Amino acid sequence: MSVTSYSERPATGTDESDAISVPWSRPARKRRAVSSRVVSAVTILVVLAAWALSARLQLVSPVFLPSPAAVWTKFIVVINDGFVDATLLQHIIASLGRVFAALLAAIVIGVPVGLAIGISTVGRGIFDPLLEFLRPIPPLAYLPLVIIWFGIGEPSKILVIAIAMLAPVALSTASGVRGVSRERINAARSLGATRAQVVRHVILPSALPSILTGLRIALGAGWSTLVAAELVAATRGLGFMIQSAAQFLVTDVVVMGILVIATIAFVLEFIIRRIERQLVPWAGRE
Repeated sequence: MSVTSYSERPATGTDESDAISVPWSRPARKRRAVSSRVVSAVTILVVLAAWALSARLQLVSPVFLPSPAAVWTKFIVVINDGFVDATLLQHIIASLGRVFAALLAAIVIGVPVGLAIGISTVGRGIFDPLLEFLRPIPPLAYLPLVIIWFGIGEPSKILVIAIAMLAPVALSTASGVRGVSRERINAARSLGATRAQVVRHVILPSALPSILTGLRIALGAGWSTLVAAELVAATRGLGFMIQSAAQFLVTDVVVMGILVIATIAFVLEFIIRRIERQLVPWAGRE
């Protein structure tokens, strides 16, 4: 048997090597890429199914792990009738107000501090040790001191959340400033731009992707600090609602509050990502 008997097409007489084509030399078909959203949706459905199955089989007592149906029912009840003298909407508004007030304070303070760290050696020497001192301290550690200094009103709650948000915003800003291309700065200076104009028109726009990333991290830190902040003489808020429900073993309200916080955080994360696409569409493409 000759070699050409394995060929898929007859030889044309031009070259013997052109006539040899083995079956296993065919190119493999390209696999369709699986969307990350599909994987995420399947993961969520699997977790919900496992939760519902464990609740139905009573692998865990309903006191400690209520079923998804019980949590949904309690969610409707709290929306209509409220919990601890406030509706769910009032709790959400109170928590959002504290988180956004703290975020605004963190931006007003953290962005200039990050610019100072990234631009100036003196600024780095002043602010970098302070941020590295505050960053690893958990909010519950300095919460008593904040209460002693500022009392038990709203300013103390906002301050605790703002301190937790400050380090991510400032450090992300400093990282973005250090990553600005030196060629852009030199080009702006060669065109006669002042130091303030370089900061405003070159450094800040180039560092904006890092600043927005810092805001996303800061929001996560703020929501995790919210529960601790609302332990102090709060009458409304998602953290206060969760703590009040935990004291009386109302586990379905606890789970519902956790899911509400997670949903709000997910929506805020989605909004910031959309803002990032609009403001800095070039991010990650340079």
